[in-house]
Amino acid sequence: MKEITKHVLKNLYDFGQANPKAILGMVLRDNQDLKKNVPKVLQDIEQTIKDNSNLSKEEIKKKLEKLAPELLKIKKEKEEGPLKPLPNAKKGKVVLRIAPSPSGALHIGHAYGAALNHTYAKMYDGKLILRIEDTNPENIYDKAYDLIPEDLRWITNDGISQIIIQSNRLGIYYDYAEKLVGKEKAYVCTCNADSWRELKNKGEACQCRSLSKKEQHLRYAKMFNEYAEGEAVLRLKTDIQHKNPAMRDFGLLRINEHIHPKTGKEQRVWPLMVFSVAIDDHELGLTHVLNGKDQMDNAKKETIIMKYLGWKPPLYQHWGFINFKGFQLSSSQTKIKIEQNEYHGWDDIRLPFLPALRSRGYTPAAFMKFAQKIGLSQNDKTVSMQEFWKMVDSFNREVVEPEAHRYFFVEEPKLEKIQGSPKKKVEIDLHPDFPEKGKRILSASEDVYISMVDFKQLADGRIHRLMDFCNFVVEKNRLKFHSEDYEQYKSAENKGKIIHWVPKNAEEIIVVKGDGREIKGFVEKDFSKVEEGQVIQFERMFFVKVKKSGKETKCLYLHK
Repeated sequence: MKEITKHVLKNLYDFGQANPKAILGMVLRDNQDLKKNVPKVLQDIEQTIKDNSNLSKEEIKKKLEKLAPELLKIKKEKEEGPLKPLPNAKKGKVVLRIAPSPSGALHIGHAYGAALNHTYAKMYDGKLILRIEDTNPENIYDKAYDLIPEDLRWITNDGISQIIIQSNRLGIYYDYAEKLVGKEKAYVCTCNADSWRELKNKGEACQCRSLSKKEQHLRYAKMFNEYAEGEAVLRLKTDIQHKNPAMRDFGLLRINEHIHPKTGKEQRVWPLMVFSVAIDDHELGLTHVLNGKDQMDNAKKETIIMKYLGWKPPLYQHWGFINFKGFQLSSSQTKIKIEQNEYHGWDDIRLPFLPALRSRGYTPAAFMKFAQKIGLSQNDKTVSMQEFWKMVDSFNREVVEPEAHRYFFVEEPKLEKIQGSPKKKVEIDLHPDFPEKGKRILSASEDVYISMVDFKQLADGRIHRLMDFCNFVVEKNRLKFHSEDYEQYKSAENKGKIIHWVPKNAEEIIVVKGDGREIKGFVEKDFSKVEEGQVIQFERMFFVKVKKSGKETKCLYLHK
């Protein structure tokens, strides 16, 4: 039915996947009579989705142009960009930040946050700052200092305005902590941790809180050279009876003797996250802070600190929890597996970390579109592995498909003779939609490699075709030339399969599949002209990124 097909195509074109219930609503809106048989309509919708879900965006567009061109008309954007406007945001004045801890490489969750912040920074011609929050000496992976900036420069298309490392700014935090002590807004607590927790939970102050300003200054100085780890904490004076216990006299500085990879043993007093973040957000001129709603309490704490220091806090916007179901996103566990050689590194094709995705051939644009689709909402979301890859692959395909040259690749190759076939040069466009990109040349003869899988499916008595070369028939497992003209295959009543092939002079390469398996196969000779790092498509199979090392060529599986 035309009404169903056009709405399915439109949904696929706009979102890369189709929502049956949303389409049902549109179909019933257009045709009220169909309400009499909703289950049948929904069944037809699901079948139409199944029939069209493997089409490329360009193929969907062509079908829509014929069926319902009015649906392709571009609506005027009411907003300033692909996302809802930020409150009180002014062009050229917005300053945002992405602030990971250096515990490992960044993963797909970080990609969403980075892409969202970058998109907003671009919307308002603003700045995006990378701040590496390394004030917990016990959870630092030294290599992350290089991995994180590399990941973020990639995913933001070099859109990072400034890089800050918090361990380089300890003196700034110490100075502001001393100011808070001088304002009698902070005190050094030497109470036993369990005893203090009991008092806090009852809404009662400890005895350290009421000591004189002079005593507090002395205690603050002793944190740097006398108190041992765990003996003293600098706390902020807040409402000790606040309805949220987390807001009651929370910590600002603590002593940690752990060796830090940047400062070694030189420093022993470290700011807690809410304190260093509050100071930096002010010092760096942050106008808006976008992060997960798990940081909502921290945002309130940071606001209290800023107000004590007479500063205006940035505007906080939070997104809901995103549960990437089925993914292993633990940096600590991944580090262990790398050290145990279960993975060869952060760029191992099996990992959902950015070095791996970049290595495979994913583009920053794919993650930008993913972030824009999810948007900035406090609604919690569960994104399954299948759903995530379906969306990101679709977005990435839009970027790489127009540029990717095509080549034939034969997995599980079997050398076969097409008896009587002509010996000729077969010229094929490098890209079927862009003939100006040039051609590739295959030296065809009787001897060709075809896939063992394809060979087993060749039915006797039917006319089959080697793509762009010739037609053949199978007689008692022997392949015999029939004709060259594609129209003869197309019009044949007993037509069989169209299969791809490579000449006998093909090159052997290795393809690394998504699960890390390496398979060998043959690719046409002109593939040798492909450059390192180029994304190409093995025709009718999948996209890959080419990796060349000496004489060895590997192709990393990207997606279909």
